[in-house]
Amino acid sequence: MQTASASRITERDQLRDAHPREVRGAIREGRWDGPTVGMARGYIQANVAIVPERFAFDFLRFCLRNPKPCPLVEVLEPGDPVPRQSAPSGDLRTDVSRYRVFRDGQLAEEVRDLRTLWRKNHVGFLMGCSVSFDQAMLDGGIDLRHLQSGTGRIAVYESNIACRPAGMFRGNMIVSMRPIPKTLLVRAVEITSQYPIAHGSPVHVGDGAEIGIPDMARIHSGKVNEVGPHEVPVWWGCGVTPQAVAVASGVPEMITHATGHLFATDLRVSAHRTGL
Repeated sequence: MQTASASRITERDQLRDAHPREVRGAIREGRWDGPTVGMARGYIQANVAIVPERFAFDFLRFCLRNPKPCPLVEVLEPGDPVPRQSAPSGDLRTDVSRYRVFRDGQLAEEVRDLRTLWRKNHVGFLMGCSVSFDQAMLDGGIDLRHLQSGTGRIAVYESNIACRPAGMFRGNMIVSMRPIPKTLLVRAVEITSQYPIAHGSPVHVGDGAEIGIPDMARIHSGKVNEVGPHEVPVWWGCGVTPQAVAVASGVPEMITHATGHLFATDLRVSAHRTGL
């Protein structure tokens, strides 16, 4: 008889190379409720933010002013939960395995779907995520520590890098860290620079204290990845930034994905590769 743990491992392995609609289907049907890092490889996974329409233009300006942490993939029509450009068979209300609901600058609750919370004035934003360029890094001969773990979680930190404000939206950038072998640092920068839709090139290389992170054991979320003697910590903008902004801004309402629980789009990463 297959145990629940073994069943989850089998499901995760099956979804690793699955088409994004299969990942979305597994989440929508309740067969998968864990992080989606490492799934649907080769496709763009997206961070999610949903705000009332009266705040949508300011949040759009915030994303355009801060493309490193918030590279826009798609902005949905008010009240429409379907990402018609990036995942026309998807549904923003059901296809994320865990959501966070912020009210008045506080995390109010985490929920499995938004069927009862979705309103006609909600505007959804999809923003690229750095897990989307992981396959390109692997193809380039760069092993990634977080993909070797059982959860695939990346270490995420709050930096002291201030985002450019827009309207009421303000706050510091959240960053993700990957240990990169020193001999492969230039290659890692070259590869990720070609994917601005997935945060692009690093925002910092080296000592985290220089960007307000003196202790790498104190993570915002994710899993600590130790930096070896022949490695250097490399920091990228992170789509968890809107969650920190929701708190710093005291926005009346913002709904996001939970860290690591992303929305799988039908967009191929290779189609969004740009020149250096």
